[in-house]
Amino acid sequence: MGQRQTLPVLPLRGTVMFPGITAPIAAGRPGTLRAIETALKGDRLVFAVAQRDNTEEPSADILFTTGVIARIGQIQRGLGGVQLLLQGEQRATALQYTETDGFLSAVIVPAEEMLPLDLKDPAFEALHKEARERAAELGEKRGLPEEVVHQVLDSVEDAGRFSDLVAGYIELTVPEKQGLLETLSVEERLRRVLVHVQRQIGLLEAQEDIKSQVQEELGERQREMFLREQLKAIQKELGDDDSSKEISELREKLNKLVLSKEGRAEVERELGRLERAGRESMEAQVIRTYLEWIAELPWNTRSDDLLDLNGASTILDEDHYGLKDVKDRVLEFLAVRQLRAQQVAAEVATTGEFPVSKLKGDVSDATPTLGTNGDDRQITDTKEAKARAMARGPILLFNGPPGVGKTSIAKSIARALGREYVRVALGGARDEADIRGHRRTYVGAMPGRIIQGMKQAGTKNPVFLLDEVDKLGQSYQGDPSSALLEVLDPAQNDSFTDHYLGVPFDLSEVLFIATSNFIQNIPGPLLDRMEVVEFSGYTEREKAEIAKTYLVPRQLEESGLAGRDLAFTDDAVMKVISEYTRESGVRQLERQLGAVARKVARRVATGDSSTIEDRIIDADEVRDLLGRPKVHPERAAEHDEVGISTGMYYTPMGGDIMFVEASIRRATSTASDVESVARESAGRVGPIALILTGQLGDVMKESARAALTYATNNAELLGIPADRVASASEAHIHVPAGAIPKDGPSAGIAIATAIVSEMSNRKVRRDVSMTGEITLRGRVLPIGGVKEKVLGAHRAGIREVIIPKANEADLEDVPDEVRRQLSFHPVETLRDVLRIALVDSERVVETEELVGV
Repeated sequence: MGQRQTLPVLPLRGTVMFPGITAPIAAGRPGTLRAIETALKGDRLVFAVAQRDNTEEPSADILFTTGVIARIGQIQRGLGGVQLLLQGEQRATALQYTETDGFLSAVIVPAEEMLPLDLKDPAFEALHKEARERAAELGEKRGLPEEVVHQVLDSVEDAGRFSDLVAGYIELTVPEKQGLLETLSVEERLRRVLVHVQRQIGLLEAQEDIKSQVQEELGERQREMFLREQLKAIQKELGDDDSSKEISELREKLNKLVLSKEGRAEVERELGRLERAGRESMEAQVIRTYLEWIAELPWNTRSDDLLDLNGASTILDEDHYGLKDVKDRVLEFLAVRQLRAQQVAAEVATTGEFPVSKLKGDVSDATPTLGTNGDDRQITDTKEAKARAMARGPILLFNGPPGVGKTSIAKSIARALGREYVRVALGGARDEADIRGHRRTYVGAMPGRIIQGMKQAGTKNPVFLLDEVDKLGQSYQGDPSSALLEVLDPAQNDSFTDHYLGVPFDLSEVLFIATSNFIQNIPGPLLDRMEVVEFSGYTEREKAEIAKTYLVPRQLEESGLAGRDLAFTDDAVMKVISEYTRESGVRQLERQLGAVARKVARRVATGDSSTIEDRIIDADEVRDLLGRPKVHPERAAEHDEVGISTGMYYTPMGGDIMFVEASIRRATSTASDVESVARESAGRVGPIALILTGQLGDVMKESARAALTYATNNAELLGIPADRVASASEAHIHVPAGAIPKDGPSAGIAIATAIVSEMSNRKVRRDVSMTGEITLRGRVLPIGGVKEKVLGAHRAGIREVIIPKANEADLEDVPDEVRRQLSFHPVETLRDVLRIALVDSERVVETEELVGV
């Protein structure tokens, strides 16, 4: 360790002194000037140390402990202080700072550098060489002459001094430089300096690239601007000014539009801005795009409506089989519009005036384009009046499972009306701008899907399908379902304002139709604006008719088999329906029929069509072509069994049956024990553990608990022996299939029937299925999906169906052919259910008295 010494302290602000570096320093603070004077009276040495912050009056607390012993060289005094040349000599560490005579002094000890163990180590030499080369490169990139850079760097051969030299001249923050000063290991300091130098080189290279790009871009723009100005002058001399011509054509298109006062004012303002802006400026491009959107929208273009109910009925029957309720609702929809249009047209023809007061919306600001005589005005106003009259009324929502014809029947409505058809898929839309568009302040802004659809239609009264409205999402960007509230509200959509357009657009003449699969996913306010038309699944007979009438001819045509007299037998079609598809609609059915057609086409193409006898595809041929059956629907049980009842369920894919299995575990005891327990528990039932399996939901679990409670508390009335109730310790309810989640209250009576059957050891009829919610008092409450459940039971081979008494009216929705083949039993209590479902039902007591629960 070096010898201690006490030196005046020279605090440095914003810089760090390194050994071997000579730097000019300006001093003006009183304490600093006293320290300099004290040093000049002695050996001219000071302790130069950096401050931690820029405080005006330095103290020991804000000074680093590591600094440099420096010698004062030349000094020049002035009015504001002194200018001195300071030369760093050696690192030192301050052991103590003291303040005497108005300046700081420090007790210091020199800090010795730590040299590498082997100066000839190849790694150290490589590091030293790399640092020198990079330092030279940095100096040259900063604009210093090459010979000066090499002269300065070559003058220092020692690695430690070299690292100090470079550290003193590169641009670093005070903490970074202080860190280098405090690094006593020469190798580590050299490595750190190399990192900083390389970073400085990268920064300079990035700056050079940016500078060159800016210069190149400015040069190109100036050149392009100069050439375009020359081109504009030449075109002006030739009388061929394209820009003025384009603006004139655009103005002519816009003048033909029927716009409101606000719309006309906005268009004129933007046209003025376009004329003043340079043709190639970004602003001109944005304005031109906006005005082109305005010009291409159907502000006053309508299609003639075809209000022939007979023709509409024919079109619907041509395009769709079945769906009688839906077709009736659509024809009623069209009939009302026909009568209203006739009423308005008659009034216009009689008075010769536009009956604005009787129509939805306000067109007082509109300026229609009229003909040159009164007849032209009357015809134009009659057409507009009919269109506006037809636009009033409910907005339809087609709700039902996939593949039942919701989207295609909307297209048929457009064809029946003679209107344009536009479809917008809303599934997955999460941004409110999808509906309302983006404001023009954003780069790449465009109108929303509603306005885009209107442009696509080309008329202001199309049939506009909002597909999958139940699958709208939400995000931080807004709620698109809320934006649809204005679109689907007849009281507001005559002035729908898209964010991009900024002017009201009349949607009142648009016939909106929405589709959905899950109505519960639609927000209440949006659902309130639409009239729901339910689509239920097809029966197997309806699917067969659809296949024979529509699907088979289409698939034969697509497979190149049209005109070859190929035909499917009824059994073949039914085999495909029952064993290869499981759906409410017919999409999968069409795919399977297409698969059959393609395989037949392959045989025909290879000359191996001899296996198809008489060009008829029967059920056996379907089995050979499609392979093993892909679907295994539930079928009615083969035998009456104890503890197994048949329930019914409904999904968006259609209805089906399910089996409810009950098993009672009994405590092991002697006969005398059982009799004793039975006597002690007469009228009461001890606790029975309930186990539920089969992925049952909370509602279904509650139904099972209610069923068990009712069965045990009313055992005598239900014909259950007391000893069997007394010995029961555990009831296990299982609903196959275990991998499929199940929930809902409609399995209540099926669970209760299975429990009573198991506890009383009586069989349940295999040809009876049931549905209904059960209460603790044994009442059977109504449920939903009766039609689909009945169709599923009929498909499974069930012949008798038990339903709640309150659902009896729902049987009107069941097709007549199915009702004729089934027997229905409306019930009000569980005892009514047991009398029908159990094989030995005489033990059910005919009384209304219930045990309290």
